Amino acid sequence: MGDHQLSSRLEQTLRPLFERNFAERGELGASISVYHEGEEVLNLCGGTLDRSGARAWEADTLVPVWSATKGVAAVTCLLALEEAGLSLDKRVVELWPAFAGGGKGEVTFRQLLSHTAGLSALDGVVPIEDAPAVIAALEAQVPSFPPGTAQGYHARTFGFLLDEIVQHATRGLTLGNYFREKIGEPMELDFWIGLPESELSRVATLYTGRVKAGEAPTPFLKAFSTKGTLTQRTFVSPSGLNAVQDLNKPETLQRSYPSMGGVGSAQALAAFYAMLAEGGVWKGRRIVSESLVRSLSQTISQQEDAVLCTLMAFGPGVMRDPVAEDGVTKLRQLFGRGLLAFGHPGAGGSLAFGDPGRQLSFAYVMNQMELGVLPNAKSLDLVQALDEVV
Repeated sequence: MGDHQLSSRLEQTLRPLFERNFAERGELGASISVYHEGEEVLNLCGGTLDRSGARAWEADTLVPVWSATKGVAAVTCLLALEEAGLSLDKRVVELWPAFAGGGKGEVTFRQLLSHTAGLSALDGVVPIEDAPAVIAALEAQVPSFPPGTAQGYHARTFGFLLDEIVQHATRGLTLGNYFREKIGEPMELDFWIGLPESELSRVATLYTGRVKAGEAPTPFLKAFSTKGTLTQRTFVSPSGLNAVQDLNKPETLQRSYPSMGGVGSAQALAAFYAMLAEGGVWKGRRIVSESLVRSLSQTISQQEDAVLCTLMAFGPGVMRDPVAEDGVTKLRQLFGRGLLAFGHPGAGGSLAFGDPGRQLSFAYVMNQMELGVLPNAKSLDLVQALDEVV
């Protein structure tokens, strides 16, 4: 199927579902981008940047994507480790000696990147805006379980851990700056972890999700709402920026939060994953190595997640769909039907992934959030329809 024919079929199949999100599901502003074999084959956008309706959502509209940032941050960290000559099985202390506090001397990069290091929650209250204090707390923190024995999603600490690793590996570059230097600028991506002031006017306003009448809370939302649970402690470690309106503030958008502070367009996220789906090459230029891309399709940990309260699978910093014991039957399809697919969702509904097996990538971003950290029907119906076409 040629690109033009594929684009037409995708338009016919996905546009009605995209428009249904606005007509029936309360979507405010959103965009979707799909790449196949390194070329964009679908770009849809609709709605407005905020509830005033004054400005239409365009293909290049920027929006905070919460934890969809983590996939970008993970690849950036893996690149820094690779350039420093460090494999995933090396101990973190070989690069970051002070990390050994709290009995963490044997923790590997593989464990840290796969959310099995037990560092999702801090014992003390540390403000998220004070990065040196957060790093000091992480250096002293005793893991909540013996590293490698369980899995607990590092919702907020993950970005601080990866940023510190990148700074040690690059002798001072923040993860956000290293990403722009090595990936963002060479690919001309509209995506930043630490947004320049010059781009603030292009950013859509986020709105919080609400509980729908008659909707039963999930095990995750129950644990999230119960003081003292690992889930609740994880999402306030470090403390601050817990309200959606906090992420709309210019000063927040301009700070580098690699766990949850990425700002970009659907097109940029889809292009990023398209590069990975093409084996690390973009427009004839190698961005990351083939071996780095291969590592993303390998599940490191698949188990009931102690923070997300459901079965989760992780590669090195990216999510994977969990599979049955036969190794081929997917138990969940956040990232489509491909067994090599990987990606990361963001709280409220954003979703981005790449599938090297099909040379395919997908991104959906929006500003009207829904409750939950995993994708909802707004994007998953689109992914299912995509699977039927490509």
